[in-house]
Amino acid sequence: MDIKGSEKKEAEGPKKSPFDLIFGQIQRKKSDKGKSSIFQVKSLFRAFDKDAAKTDNEKNEKELDHKSISEDQKSDNVVSGSAEEEDSDSTGWWKVTHFMEKFGKKADIHYINLNNCELTAVDIKELGSLMPFLLDIEEMDLSWNDLIGGSLKLMTPHFNHVSKLRILNLSNCGLTGDDTAVLGESLHYIPKLQVLDLSWNNNLGGTLSRLLQNLVDNGELKSLSLTECSLTAEDIQSLAPVIGKMSRLEILDLSENKEVGSKIKNLTEELKHCSCLGVLKLRSTGLHRDSVQYLSSAFQYWPYLRKLDLSCNKAAGGGFGESAACLTSFKQLQLLDIHQCCLSEDDVAALTQVIPLLSNLQVLDMSSNKTVGLSPEHLFSRLRFLPKLKSVNVSNCMLKKESFAGLAEATRYLTDLQTLDLSWNKCVGGNLKLLTETLSNANFLQSLLLSSCNLITQDLAALGSAAQASHLDNLQQLDLAYNDTVPDEAWSLLFESIPALKNITELDISLRPASVRDCGPWFIHLISNIPKLPMMKELGMQRWTLSTAEQQQLNRICKEKNISIHYD
Repeated sequence: MDIKGSEKKEAEGPKKSPFDLIFGQIQRKKSDKGKSSIFQVKSLFRAFDKDAAKTDNEKNEKELDHKSISEDQKSDNVVSGSAEEEDSDSTGWWKVTHFMEKFGKKADIHYINLNNCELTAVDIKELGSLMPFLLDIEEMDLSWNDLIGGSLKLMTPHFNHVSKLRILNLSNCGLTGDDTAVLGESLHYIPKLQVLDLSWNNNLGGTLSRLLQNLVDNGELKSLSLTECSLTAEDIQSLAPVIGKMSRLEILDLSENKEVGSKIKNLTEELKHCSCLGVLKLRSTGLHRDSVQYLSSAFQYWPYLRKLDLSCNKAAGGGFGESAACLTSFKQLQLLDIHQCCLSEDDVAALTQVIPLLSNLQVLDMSSNKTVGLSPEHLFSRLRFLPKLKSVNVSNCMLKKESFAGLAEATRYLTDLQTLDLSWNKCVGGNLKLLTETLSNANFLQSLLLSSCNLITQDLAALGSAAQASHLDNLQQLDLAYNDTVPDEAWSLLFESIPALKNITELDISLRPASVRDCGPWFIHLISNIPKLPMMKELGMQRWTLSTAEQQQLNRICKEKNISIHYD
């Protein structure tokens, strides 16, 4: 055997038998089968993982979609809710507008004005139901509706919707004691209330305590008006301590309640705590001489008082003699009304010294105090020291010629004078020229009242001359009524010059109630010149007798010029 063949066989390895071949194939099949199984298992798990991932992705997508849908639905609900609210508000305001239109009024988000609209309980109930749409209302005026008495309970429960209400006017509404109670119970709903007017509700007398027990908690109240409410002494007694706690009170009106005077001492003591008081009205409240003295003891506590009305207290005469000096505490006093107080001579003498010191006084009413006319003329001549005076009323004061002359002279300095009432002073007759000559500086005079002054021809001539001289250019009201002493020729002089009164709106030439008189030749001047008065609105001609033709002429002219005629 050669060597090369042997090496070749060794390189190729040992020769395998058939059994080895068969066994090897079997091993290979098992190995391939195992690999295939492992591959199949791995493939199965890979498929499961893929399906799981797919499921998770689908689940996340669904959750996102669901969340997106929920958000969209939520957004749609919000938009829908907002739209519904807007629709509701729109519908509500339409109801408010429709309600106001029934009474010829316009709806306002801040102001409800239903004054003198003949409201009934049904209307009050409807108004209450509309309050949810009046959230910004600040003022409500239901005054002079006397049919709503007893029905406030239909409205006050809804006050919780109008918490911004500042002004509530219920004067002359026929209110009852029950109304007072339910109003008191609802005051906590309107904590910002500043003005409350319950005047001219006569049935409130004896029931005020039902309101006061809640009113005391209102620290914002600035104005309280209870004029002519038939208040009893007990009402005033219970009111006094409540007022003492109203630190912001600026206006108090208790006029026309006769029992106030009997409790004025209690009231005065509490009013001393009201340092912000600016207006005090006690007209016709049963004040007597001692009452005025009690009241004057509190004057020093009211540095901001602007208006003081003590008028129509006939028993107060004699109380101003010692109290007048206290008026000087009022550095800002603008109105002093003491008409019809039966002033004594001592009162007038004291007031003569004090009134000229009230440098900011604008309105002075001393009418119907006959002792004023008995005083020396210097009371009126000293009015020249009050340059801000706008209104002077000394009607029915039995003025003497000297007093009238002093007043006439003072008007030279009263450049802001707007109203001058000299009615029922007979001394004016025959002396009016003393006044007309001094009116050249009274550029703002609007009302000149000369009723029942025994005027004569020269007085009307002086009046006509003043008009033609442009001294009465701003005059709007001229009252010449009850001057039966004026002859026909004097009326002619007036109506010839009346076109110079270009701003006149009211003219009264009526005669006394017991008089009857035919129109004279002056009537032709009247109908000729009335059309030349562009501002004319009212003409008083009572007790003048007109023929049918004259009446037709006057009616036609006044209809064309829209002038109201008052005649029999």
